[in-house]
Amino acid sequence: MNRLGAAAAAIFLCGCVGAVPALAGTVDQKVFGAARDGTPVHIFTMTNNKGMRAQVLDYGGIICDVEAPGRDGKMANVVLCQKDMANILATGPMSALTGRYANRLFHGFTLDGKHYPLAENPAGVTLHGGRPGYSSRVLQTVKTFQTATTAGVTLRLVSPDGDQGFPGTLTVDVTYTLTDDSDFRIDYKATTDKPTVVNLTNHTYYNLAGNGSGSVEPQLLTLMADSYTPTDKLQIPTGAIAPVAGTALDFRTPKPIGRDLRSSEEQMLIGQGYDQNFVLKKSRPGALDLAARITDPASGRTLELYTTQPGVQIYSSNHLNGTGITPSGRTLRATDGMALETQHFPDSPNHPDFPSTVLRPGETFTSTTMMHFTVQ
Repeated sequence: MNRLGAAAAAIFLCGCVGAVPALAGTVDQKVFGAARDGTPVHIFTMTNNKGMRAQVLDYGGIICDVEAPGRDGKMANVVLCQKDMANILATGPMSALTGRYANRLFHGFTLDGKHYPLAENPAGVTLHGGRPGYSSRVLQTVKTFQTATTAGVTLRLVSPDGDQGFPGTLTVDVTYTLTDDSDFRIDYKATTDKPTVVNLTNHTYYNLAGNGSGSVEPQLLTLMADSYTPTDKLQIPTGAIAPVAGTALDFRTPKPIGRDLRSSEEQMLIGQGYDQNFVLKKSRPGALDLAARITDPASGRTLELYTTQPGVQIYSSNHLNGTGITPSGRTLRATDGMALETQHFPDSPNHPDFPSTVLRPGETFTSTTMMHFTVQ
């Protein structure tokens, strides 16, 4: 055996010098179904070395599975999603990418002296950017990847100039990553060729007892927020920042989601439950800080949600009506999930005192949301 061959054999036997590092897990891609126009929809399954699994669709960037262990070691999918494409198309996407402007805008917006009218309801409100929503589009696959500590996929959406009424061609890359540290990350990156506004999120519904397990009302929620943005009856912010102290919106210490869910306070009646934006406490603007914690007392599963965003909208799935069906055949009803939408504040372009959502050519919008799972 020559010297080069001997060296190669030694590397193979010891798995050391120059060896390819062991991968954290796997990424598998399969056809999941088809969109309304017949375009194939794919599901990406990520695994790590701790037995966790996460699944994402290229249809709307839907997160349809993130599994986490309970104190008994049993895994459960803690994200709400329907059983198949037929049910998703029939009832609407859940736990999906939302934009170009997540949450609400009132009578469009004005940027650099020009007003941009948007598709709106009869009251003048545009919700989640209007139609067609980002949540119902098939995204491009940029890449899948595996490293020594991660496995994931990057998906791309190109929103043309004038799409939904917004100026500028917006190119959005969303990267979903499962790590060996029991983290599931969503990293957003967006660029534009004209000045525009951007507010991206994933409208993820969580249930730490498992998808289709019933109401989240007994689960404990903590929010890292001392204040929120009150709204009028159309759920448009008034522009004020109000304290949560002494209200049903006070989650500064762990509280069962259901304790004040049926409060008769005005903000709770407007939202028909929880549907409010909270102002997060930040160590500095753009820092990846803890935003929320949900614990299921029965299983011990705990989600710690981190974000670089300044706000989080909580929504107690008030309008789920039993038409959504889980893979196990259970129907999804009101309070069966709690959405935690990390984002900028609603209607920010029309409130100069709110953090800016303006993106200009040459700039790059970035944000990160990270789910970290533990057991209590």
